[in-house]
Amino acid sequence: MPAGAGERPDPNALLRQAAEEGRGRLKIFLGAAPGVGKTYEMLAEGAARRRDGVDVVIGVVETHGRVETEALTRGHEIVPRREVAYEGRTLREMDLDAILARAPRLVLVDELAHTNAPGSRHPKRYQDVEELLAAGIDVYSTVNIQHVESLNDIVASFTRVRVRETVPDSVLERAEIEVVDIPPDELIDRLKAGKVYLPEEASRALGHFFSKSNLSALRELALRRAAQAVDARMLEDVRALGLGGTWAGSERIVVAINELPGADLLVRAGKRVADGLRGPWTAVFIETPRAAAFTAEQQQRVAAAMTLATQLGGAVASVPASDVVDGLQRFLADARATQLVMGKSRRSRWFELRHGSVVDRVIRDTPGVTVHVLPVPPLQPSARGPARGRPSWGTPSGYGATTLLVAAVTAVASALQHVLDLGNVALLYLLPVMAAASLFGLRTGLYAGLASTLAYNFFFLPPVGTLSISNPENLISVVVLLGIAIATSHLTARVRAQADLAAASARTNAMLAGFLHRLGGVGDTDAAAQMICDDIHRLLAVQVIVLMPSRLGGTLDVIAASDPSYRLEAMDQAAAAWALDNGAVTGKGSATLAVSEWLFQPLRAGDRILGVLGVASERVGAPVRADQLPLLRSLLDQSALVLERLRLQGEMRDVEAVRTRDRLRAALLSSVSHDLRTPLTAVIAAAAQLHHGATPELIGTIEGEAARLHRFVANLLDMARVEAGALRLRLEPVDLSDAVTGAAHDARRALEGHAVRLDVPPDLPLVRADPQLLHHCLLNLLDNAGRYGDPGSEIVIEGRNRYGEIRLAVLDHGPGLPPGREGEVFETFRRLEGSDRVASGTGLGLAIVKAFAEAMGMTVAATNRADGAGAAFALVVPPALLVRDLPAEDMT
Repeated sequence: MPAGAGERPDPNALLRQAAEEGRGRLKIFLGAAPGVGKTYEMLAEGAARRRDGVDVVIGVVETHGRVETEALTRGHEIVPRREVAYEGRTLREMDLDAILARAPRLVLVDELAHTNAPGSRHPKRYQDVEELLAAGIDVYSTVNIQHVESLNDIVASFTRVRVRETVPDSVLERAEIEVVDIPPDELIDRLKAGKVYLPEEASRALGHFFSKSNLSALRELALRRAAQAVDARMLEDVRALGLGGTWAGSERIVVAINELPGADLLVRAGKRVADGLRGPWTAVFIETPRAAAFTAEQQQRVAAAMTLATQLGGAVASVPASDVVDGLQRFLADARATQLVMGKSRRSRWFELRHGSVVDRVIRDTPGVTVHVLPVPPLQPSARGPARGRPSWGTPSGYGATTLLVAAVTAVASALQHVLDLGNVALLYLLPVMAAASLFGLRTGLYAGLASTLAYNFFFLPPVGTLSISNPENLISVVVLLGIAIATSHLTARVRAQADLAAASARTNAMLAGFLHRLGGVGDTDAAAQMICDDIHRLLAVQVIVLMPSRLGGTLDVIAASDPSYRLEAMDQAAAAWALDNGAVTGKGSATLAVSEWLFQPLRAGDRILGVLGVASERVGAPVRADQLPLLRSLLDQSALVLERLRLQGEMRDVEAVRTRDRLRAALLSSVSHDLRTPLTAVIAAAAQLHHGATPELIGTIEGEAARLHRFVANLLDMARVEAGALRLRLEPVDLSDAVTGAAHDARRALEGHAVRLDVPPDLPLVRADPQLLHHCLLNLLDNAGRYGDPGSEIVIEGRNRYGEIRLAVLDHGPGLPPGREGEVFETFRRLEGSDRVASGTGLGLAIVKAFAEAMGMTVAATNRADGAGAAFALVVPPALLVRDLPAEDMT
């Protein structure tokens, strides 16, 4: 198929476009260096959009004291920044929540690579922008080329300045990019005029970062990166529309590698072509059925070439196909390639007459692609593997089965000879040909064709019993039968090869789907790493180990291995550390630290390297075969995504824990400031009156307020025990009548002014509970009823045994609970609105009741009374906690 012939829209491109529906659009003003006018251009275009009637606001703009830039901010609505206290200073950051609440159509956000102040919702400003885009808000932003993650080290290599704030390339790939560019001389003049930095800073910058050579190199990087982004967006649209052609907006290079000597030379040549043309490049291996018969040396050549391509910055791919040319053409069309680098080895004319030339076919049948042909070293006779394009000779069992099939057809044809003419008999002999070719391969199919022709001639064509042919017409029949048999063998063998490729592709997809499905349900990093090791060991038959940086830093720790008896020598550890630090493949089969027995691959998720995965084998050569490398890389990508998800989940749990502690701390301070101040004020006033003589009222006030303080401090201590998980249960049989009577007596001051009625039948079964925790639960329920019940109203404590469970409830006469929010009363520091007595509580008592009850195996419930006259809080004791037959020692 010629390149560019496909006209069907790419489903993946359509899905990606569909995912963008409803999201805001991002436009990035990309500059080569500070001072080129990115912010100015962004503000100017924002002002133009505002004049067109678009709702535009400024989220954050850094003018750096430039008068022209400052003037452009006038007339724009500016969302006030939020202030963040950090190490004695006040930092002003973009207020993301205020912008989301304002919901403009377009927001201007300067300095996309900025790092937010600690405590912000996102550590990076580009993550704030992602949230704005997800909310459907368009964003204009600015970034310098040295802040692009993939170019960070390149910029540092010639400027000697490495910036720490970077933006992932994926952000630029999804954005519309406008390059803001001025010549280096003009930028230097602006710098000297003080329009970029202050005079003393400008003179220092001119001697370092802002040299003319640096600015020229930065300018070239910015223009090239913008061209790549535009090319990527164009290809995405072309694929979504299903348009044919190469659409050569920029050069795209493909290197075709094979198992022959010199594959590494092709990769290096492809790298040089890509560097010269400033384009992306991919090394591709076409995996035909003959790849299954490769020797270990041939597999190692392909694996080494693909590893080298990865180390040189190229992408790699392995494409299954029944024919090298067809697979290569499909890949070229899909990649919209403009340049192809391939090798041509020295072959005899006889070989090319029999098998043809792959290079000639590609040049002839692939228009629109420039082909670079490099001579490669000839294959030495001692190193020859299976002949190029030559199928297997078959097996003795295949030939034996084919002979039996021909004999069976001959027997059937002989039995039906009196009802069949010779033409139909010839057709019967096509059956063993198709069966042999599909089951045992092309060579066996050809043998079946020859055997069928001879059997047809010997048993059915006159003179019967000889191989001679008397009738010329019968000679034509034999020749036609032989030709049809050969053609059928070729077609059947080709269909079989395509079916094998489809089956292999389906197996790979099933492996990846099953691998990801199993990992998706894991919630622990160590368990996920162990599952990764076990699955890769099972799929690729290699030993696997996963190493991740120590939490203390400085070392790599082994967190999982397929074989507990693994061994990492000093060289292995050095190779693993190098792979982590440099983000590149190292170890056996690579070009770095190849003496190691392990091949280490970095686990990369975005711009972060999470750890290293090592594979090892007892076989001679590379641990992983060339045809397994794409599967291994897919497994590595999926593994890295899962580990990154678990890492982010852990960070979110930590952040949520910090937020919860902050929320509890704030609520605690609020509660303490009120609930300690009120009784302390009463105690101090009563103590002052003691100078004039003690009275029973003063003593009662001091005792009551002191008890209130004691109860509040006890609740705080109890809540701390619950949060710390320090509850220790002493379960024993408890009589609920005694427990209720004791709690009502101890809560008499909280229930002062209320009539208390105990309705707990004495024949209720004993329950297995912690007496102290149960006492605390009842005290807090009674205190809550006394606080919220109407003055002078009756409070009822009732116990009921229904359907094998006991329900111990406290009922008050009061405002009740807001409908639909009954469960909220058990939240820590939660006090529901709707009562003028809400400020008298801390919001701890009912949370403690719930925590203590659940610790004992009970449940709590909050409802309004059936008559609507107040609230009812109940402890529910399940049947498992009821004491049916009390042992004799418990009766004493």
